[in-house]
Amino acid sequence: MLRRALISVSDKRGIVEFAKELEKLGVEIISTGGTAKTLADGGINVIKVSDVTGFPEILDGRVKTLNPIIHGGILAVRENEEHMKQLKELNIKPIDMVVINLYPFKETINKEGVTFEEAIENIDIGGPTMIRAAAKNFQDVIVVINPDKYEGIIKELSEKGDISRETRLELALEVFEYTSFYDGLITNYLKKQIGSKQFPEILTLTLEKVQDLRYGENPHQKAAFYRETTPVPGSLAYAEQLHGKALSFNNINDTNAAIEMVREFSRPTVVGVKHANPCGIGSANTIYEAYRKAFEADPVSIFGGIIASNRTVDTAMAKDINSIFIEVVVAPDYEKEALEILMQKKNIRLLKMEELAVPSKPEGLLDMKRVKGGLLTQELDAVNLDFDNLNVVTNRKPTAEEMDDLLFGWKVVKHVKSNAIVLAKNEQTVGIGPGQTNRIWAAENSIRQAGEKAKGSVMASDAFFPFPDVVEAAEKAGVTAIIQPGGSIRDEESIKAANKANIAMVFTGMRHFKH
Repeated sequence: MLRRALISVSDKRGIVEFAKELEKLGVEIISTGGTAKTLADGGINVIKVSDVTGFPEILDGRVKTLNPIIHGGILAVRENEEHMKQLKELNIKPIDMVVINLYPFKETINKEGVTFEEAIENIDIGGPTMIRAAAKNFQDVIVVINPDKYEGIIKELSEKGDISRETRLELALEVFEYTSFYDGLITNYLKKQIGSKQFPEILTLTLEKVQDLRYGENPHQKAAFYRETTPVPGSLAYAEQLHGKALSFNNINDTNAAIEMVREFSRPTVVGVKHANPCGIGSANTIYEAYRKAFEADPVSIFGGIIASNRTVDTAMAKDINSIFIEVVVAPDYEKEALEILMQKKNIRLLKMEELAVPSKPEGLLDMKRVKGGLLTQELDAVNLDFDNLNVVTNRKPTAEEMDDLLFGWKVVKHVKSNAIVLAKNEQTVGIGPGQTNRIWAAENSIRQAGEKAKGSVMASDAFFPFPDVVEAAEKAGVTAIIQPGGSIRDEESIKAANKANIAMVFTGMRHFKH
């Protein structure tokens, strides 16, 4: 039977109304500090914890409920005769409900200018201890940490006179999920303060759900979207959606890929993405010119794709986008008229991310890949090419124009699934060969897509050439320069083939596998 409830909350939404309903059911209310005052001001008869324990709050409120009279009342198993005998001997009354939410640690550390001391002071000690105790003893103690659950609990109590075991267990699970999350917040915050090693012995991931998704990659797969609790600059998880229905699983995955690509570039650049691979990328003096290059690179694949821009979307660009079916547009901003034009289509998702105007400099971020029963982690592939270490290995050096396109292609191929080959000309992709099981197939696909545009283009490869066949295919297509990592035991064969074809070839000394 529910006789006594201990209430101590930092989030006071609905707490007065909840306590009033409990009082109507004959429940005695115990409370602390600010919560006790809130309840008393709301006309509720409140017993202070200090009156129950016979001990005052001390250390500026750091110690209020850490007392055997409180924890004995929570942890006693009602069907255990010895437990109940001890309570009676010590004059401890059982506590049948614990209503607590914790100090706002996440909100505190995310405040601008918060000090380390302020953050530490907002680490709750007594709260987690009490709700964990109540959750452990869930069969006898109802534990409530979420104000959204108040209404349902009152309804069940009013209709049935008690809370079912199933509801009690669900509430207990919510506690342990939350305390794990809360401890993870503290862990990650302290790691940042002391510069803890990147790959710790125990990896704690602290994420919060943004939304349930309609489905995953396919309609038969359930899905949800989670994000890190501390905002990450340039993260899609914190983008502002200006228009359109909720993003789907594939929208999120593909848009994230587009964001990573477009932030490689400082010049006005537009990226078209399909299935997480670029289908067209263009850079130019204006964003409209860049869009035209990206679109014309592959006007077939961009249909139903994602567009990312690193400059404000202008009216001309918006009109062109509206002439085809596009799932998502993400940009630093939109001209007023451009936004009005794009919003004429109800299903297009429009996202605003100011950070896209600046090339990315990800520091300390990890890339993670889930495998069955485990997790692979690595640093993000964020190392910039060291121009001083570029090695021209052929008799002919690239021209200045070729070198510009080689570096452009190198930025693109980094984001294409391996094995990857990219053909580029005049800061525009003209052929992209992604995700092949051998390099010659990737080269042949990019050449086939480029068609006549392959003549005079340059080629970028994410990894070295194991055979000279790719160089030979490039020669036939009219490619004039190649950039690749080098490092194969057969490098000399590729170099010899390039010299024979008068193709300039540059080794970077680094590869960009992307699986």
